[in-house]
Amino acid sequence: MQTTPIATTSQPPVAGANPVLALLRALRPRQWTKNGMVFLALVFSVNQYWSPGNTAVAANLLLRCLATFALFCMIASAEYLVNDVRDAPQDRLHPQKRRRPIASGALSPVVALVVAAVLATASLVGSYLMSPALAAVVAVYAVMMGCYSFGLKRVVILDVFVIALGFVLRAGAGAVAIGVPVSPWLYMCTVLGALFLALAKRRAELTLLQGAAGSFRSNLEEYTPALLDQMIGVVTPSAVIAYSLYTFTAESLPSNHAMMVTIPFVLYGVFRYLYLVHTRDLGGSPEEVLFSDRPLLGAIVLWVAVSALVLIAYRG
Repeated sequence: MQTTPIATTSQPPVAGANPVLALLRALRPRQWTKNGMVFLALVFSVNQYWSPGNTAVAANLLLRCLATFALFCMIASAEYLVNDVRDAPQDRLHPQKRRRPIASGALSPVVALVVAAVLATASLVGSYLMSPALAAVVAVYAVMMGCYSFGLKRVVILDVFVIALGFVLRAGAGAVAIGVPVSPWLYMCTVLGALFLALAKRRAELTLLQGAAGSFRSNLEEYTPALLDQMIGVVTPSAVIAYSLYTFTAESLPSNHAMMVTIPFVLYGVFRYLYLVHTRDLGGSPEEVLFSDRPLLGAIVLWVAVSALVLIAYRG
């Protein structure tokens, strides 16, 4: 299928645009919620380090996770800036992404690239000062997402796997930062959950762009809503089953299997997200769904809270 070549000329600057606000928008602070994955290891190992008389250890681990979160926000924002500079011509064809600061002309590509270099350098140096192992994880994440921006995002199926691996690296970075082992089940759940979100995102893009999907990104022509629904139909039960098995087989969890009480929160969250994707055409921006849908946000908060309480109460 032939598509019309896309012009690569820069968008003229937007009159009266505030460059500072434009830069803040280009950093995509709402997408920093994805970096919350670094706290998973902290939450699911709370029974190994927390006690009422030893809050100093817990506080130190929390600070290390917060620092790791900040480092991933910096490297992720650097990747977003580079990606938006590269994709600006295609973004101008998208009904929503054309409003991005670089695509709209509110932010200079040169400024964006300079800020990206500063953020990436600060993230790598900061992570190395915390731990060389953490720096290695951050570097692998940066290289992988750079490859994604410059080509892998256009390779059908592989594109969603790269997104999923990005979540796994975030979770792994949190474990490295506080020096605790994480159950392989948790990594498996992270992969499957991230694949679920990535496939839902592709489906939402197809629904939104319809016949113009190929003009925005070539590999979207390779997907169909029916194919994506089948993939989601495989990944969704796999994720739920994997999490369910994790709650009563992981060695680090309570031996009385009390973590099974968190399964309903996961089920509700998955069903709620599917409902939003299929009935309200949401899913193109998971972070937007998280902030806009209170039932989904409530399920996530309750899942984290109940998980932490179970782990603290039952240590056997």
